Amino acid sequence: MGRRVGVTHSFAVCDEETGMIIDGKGINPFMSRTELVSQVSEWVESIVADSPIELVDVEYVKEAHGWVLRVYLDKPGGIDLEDCRFVSEVLSDVLDREDPIPGPYSLEVSSPGLERPLKKEADYHRFTGRLVNIRTYSAINGRKNFQGTLLELKDGDVFVDVDGQPVAIPLAMISKARLAVEF
Repeated sequence: MGRRVGVTHSFAVCDEETGMIIDGKGINPFMSRTELVSQVSEWVESIVADSPIELVDVEYVKEAHGWVLRVYLDKPGGIDLEDCRFVSEVLSDVLDREDPIPGPYSLEVSSPGLERPLKKEADYHRFTGRLVNIRTYSAINGRKNFQGTLLELKDGDVFVDVDGQPVAIPLAMISKARLAVEF
């Protein structure tokens, strides 16, 4: 009887919490979700450096149809299809060359929409006077969700007029902040 030659199978699983790739030997040297978002942000910042386009946010999320790398862009007057196409093509080339993501994923490049996230300190200055929704990591005066007019960012606190009362929310306690749609 001859020797049987078989096929070796391996597996890799992506931990949905951390975004780390785990195989039979432990964690592969791929980037964590946080590291990936940071690296992609750097690449996008360099792609748009000599243009009026601004990087708003990058997220790498698991959705029903698989992993999605989503890039949100903006510029004065609004982002257009040509801006998204340009950044998408250049970023896609970088991602193909660097190959930081194991397995299949979708790349989406788009506008942040009407409920634009507020991520940078400059966003809080830029959108002073606008209606915002803010969620905090822990309660402030018994609540974690606030909707009101953005008054200012000063000394690390975001001030929001909520029902006629100014509320100071420490920037470090904000888990999510977005512009609110005003009707």
